[in-house]
Amino acid sequence: EMCIRDRGQTIVIKYQDENRTTSFITNGYAYPFISRELLREQLPYMTYSTPFTYGIREDGGLVNLENDEWMIAMANSFGTKNLMHLSTLTEAGNFSNERANLVFTNENIQSKLINETIGNMERKGYDGLDIDFEFIYPEDRYDYVIFLQNMYKAINPLGYPLFSALAPKVSDTQQGTLYEGHDYGAIASSVDKVLLMTYEWGYSYGPPMAVAPLTKVRQVVEYALTQIPAEKLLMGIPNYGYNWTLPLSLIHI
Repeated sequence: EMCIRDRGQTIVIKYQDENRTTSFITNGYAYPFISRELLREQLPYMTYSTPFTYGIREDGGLVNLENDEWMIAMANSFGTKNLMHLSTLTEAGNFSNERANLVFTNENIQSKLINETIGNMERKGYDGLDIDFEFIYPEDRYDYVIFLQNMYKAINPLGYPLFSALAPKVSDTQQGTLYEGHDYGAIASSVDKVLLMTYEWGYSYGPPMAVAPLTKVRQVVEYALTQIPAEKLLMGIPNYGYNWTLPLSLIHI
């Protein structure tokens, strides 16, 4: 009912006689070393909670995530569901596109990974799976889609939804190691939901800038909507920031 106008912009607090309900999904990622009190404060407002992260061994077995049990139990106490997060983390603690390639090209490794993932979800009480493979080789673009389809066929009959993360693209032909391995339309058609990684333009090893500039976020979302049904889209929103150190030449003591 109250409307504020300033410099051509309109901020609507409430539409008069508005009578509609809107639902949306929320999800948050956290390491097991997160403050218990901080997580407890957020869980009542979250649909999903996602401990970060499980990785892949060279033989297709899981690189285990230690101490996620308490997070799962706390989420359950608030009625929040838990997603198991699967990435290309190796035993050495780094993320590897080579490890992803092994999964895509070796049937035995892929089968072992799928079976161990299902076993872990059943054993620990996860409610679904979130796959986050980044910096995939461009030549693995369609093999990644086939892997997602195989995972979906394995877990969907068991009642587990499948989510997948998407690099922040603005066109299908966008070049760069982060973008070329992700086919928006094909990935989205193979899973239940996709997360647009609309963040990290400003990051610790780059120049000072916003983590999620509005203009860049809008470009990604607008492109995504040409490839993916809106009801499948989740938008990443960063709840963190960075402190950038000034060059020594600008620091006066």
